[in-house]
Amino acid sequence: MRNRNQPIAVEGYPFIGLFAFITLVFGLLDWGFLTFIFFLLTLFSVYFFRNPERLVPNEPNALVAPADGKVVFVGEVREERFLKEETLKVSIFMNVFNVHVNRFPVAGKVLDSYYSKGKYLNASLDKASIENEQSGLLIEAEGGQKLLCVQIAGLVARRIVSYPEVGDSLERGDRYGLIRFGSRVDLYLPKNTDVKLRVGDKTVGGETIVGYFQ
Repeated sequence: MRNRNQPIAVEGYPFIGLFAFITLVFGLLDWGFLTFIFFLLTLFSVYFFRNPERLVPNEPNALVAPADGKVVFVGEVREERFLKEETLKVSIFMNVFNVHVNRFPVAGKVLDSYYSKGKYLNASLDKASIENEQSGLLIEAEGGQKLLCVQIAGLVARRIVSYPEVGDSLERGDRYGLIRFGSRVDLYLPKNTDVKLRVGDKTVGGETIVGYFQ
């Protein structure tokens, strides 16, 4: 996938380049305050689009967190788009200071995908799962289990990036996408999944174990 082994996600290059260029221009004009402001924006863009390596656990049947952030929902819901059954839903909210590169939760194959335009509500709200702009992947894990992984835009985010296409196979913890500037990822899992996370828990994408398939 794109972004592999790159310390900065390529989606950040335009922002970093733009802010760095403006910083240079204002510096040449000797506009000290604006130079300082855009220098800070350049540094923040580098920080926001950081793309760190992660130590992915190799435990059998484990699912890893698709995102850095905070768990805002764990519970049973019915997923109607693909799975059409009762599932366990785990929602992770990313604020603007979290790493926003998303990770594949399991080793498996993309069976289907969708993109839906929508609102830009606060991504920590439950209704954001339904009403906000989103992009989802239906995944079949190596053990045959099916799950849905959904990237959801937030108040500031206006661009969801998802690389995989239908038929692609990825490994657990692979980088697969990114959401710019504040967002959320929802996992819809088989109802018998042994979920280890609780609301309020912090996650590290590609490292934190969400739970185990049974």
